[in-house]
Amino acid sequence: MGRIYDSITELVGKTPLVRLHRYEEAEGVKGHILGKFEYFNPSGSVKDRAALNMILEAEYEGKLKPGMTIVDYTSGNTGIGTATFANAKGYHYAAVIQPGVSIERSQILKALGAELLQVSDVPGFTEMLKTGLSQAKLEEVMENFARSKGWYYINQCGNPANSRAHIIGTGPEIWEDTAGEVDYVIQLVGTGGTLSGLASYLRTKNPDVKVIGAQPAKQSLKDSAFPERNTIDGVLKFDGVTDDKVPALFNYFHTYYDECFDVIAEDAYETGRKLVKQEGFFVGQSAGAALWVATQIAKRPEAAGKNIVVILADNAFKYLSTNMYQ
Repeated sequence: MGRIYDSITELVGKTPLVRLHRYEEAEGVKGHILGKFEYFNPSGSVKDRAALNMILEAEYEGKLKPGMTIVDYTSGNTGIGTATFANAKGYHYAAVIQPGVSIERSQILKALGAELLQVSDVPGFTEMLKTGLSQAKLEEVMENFARSKGWYYINQCGNPANSRAHIIGTGPEIWEDTAGEVDYVIQLVGTGGTLSGLASYLRTKNPDVKVIGAQPAKQSLKDSAFPERNTIDGVLKFDGVTDDKVPALFNYFHTYYDECFDVIAEDAYETGRKLVKQEGFFVGQSAGAALWVATQIAKRPEAAGKNIVVILADNAFKYLSTNMYQ
């Protein structure tokens, strides 16, 4: 008999690293592309790692007590993960939903019993958006709201426990699964937790590991003036931005990356569709974008024979209402 687990929380991090042989052959690349399939986590994304670790550290520090309500501002995946583990540990979860997230994400949060709030439900939030969203302003508005309710604001964007989930989990898994032979690691950025955590851990093992970021190209960013454009959901532009837009976790962990790619949504969508046809893996928008970047790296002469690990953040079931698979 195999191991019997006691809780859903014990399942986080049981995600496979897969060599994408058929995809490599079809693309004619020189490097070895290794997909880290994070949708094998319990609620279906890489954000399970951060959600659980933020809850565990808050409990340890005495900030989160039995029966409390957890609140956060979320584009979906971290909220879904937080709702999942809040249920498992006896907390209530309230999600302030970012405008424009896919319908499926909101539906999943509702199914998990989360209380869904709009930004207009949070005093000062709508006014803040008019002058531009920044991490400092967001924290102030959300902290005040949580305090007024007696809730715990988990603050995924500024909580170091987010990054530490990847220092203690994702990074060591990748290092072990590649037997220490990882040359590149590629991911997109929402909060910056995955990139900052992986960079922190992997560079302690091998300072020559190349940390590659990716972000939506200008024409693929959400813009209320162009509501019909294709975008890459749940991720942000972080390279070439003003200081107040740099992820707070980058500053906290002194994170640097070797290169950043701008990805057009249509390229991300096409790459995801190729993967499902060639390998059978059904991935989401950011995963398609990350794989597109991995493909560009793998075509370089200097990447021949190198191991290129790409974080595939979630599956495509949350994107069926978007243009990616229509």
